[in-house]
Amino acid sequence: MKNFMKIIIALLVIVALIGGFFATSYNGLVNAKEEIDGQWAIIESKLQRRYDLIPNLVETVKGSMKQEKEVFGRIADARAQMAGAKSVEEKVKASNELEGALSRLLVVMENYPQLRSNENVTRLMDELAGTENRISVERDRYNIVVKEYNKKIKSFPKNIIAGILGFDSIPYFESDKEAKEAPKVSF
Repeated sequence: MKNFMKIIIALLVIVALIGGFFATSYNGLVNAKEEIDGQWAIIESKLQRRYDLIPNLVETVKGSMKQEKEVFGRIADARAQMAGAKSVEEKVKASNELEGALSRLLVVMENYPQLRSNENVTRLMDELAGTENRISVERDRYNIVVKEYNKKIKSFPKNIIAGILGFDSIPYFESDKEAKEAPKVSF
């Protein structure tokens, strides 16, 4: 009877160890999967930031550049008229056009002393670069957690538990073939 009790206790210990290993493995796989889902949510957040940011910045820069373009375009046109003027009347007319264009420029400069297209373009590029860097960092982090998860579900004996419980391999975040070309932003 004593030997029978030892066998029962040994079996219970073995079942407890297997059950504990099974529960620990399951919880580890669930945590790893949740880490992947959380990291993917961060990537989606950064992609949404890009989606929201680019059109707004492009429109802001376009608006500033349009205003400058109009003023400087008028100045350039008036200068060209002045250079091409032959008669006094043509020269007066061209001079008045140039004076009017310069007045508009002064009004713009008074109202918008910091209006410089180059700064807006630089800001746009900095924002885009920052957003792309954030996305790149989060993609890398995503791939790291996917790698750890995939290693867990492919390693023995967790691969058996993962197979029984339906934990499948998750693909890495890979660049699209078209991503090898830099995106073009036009104004």
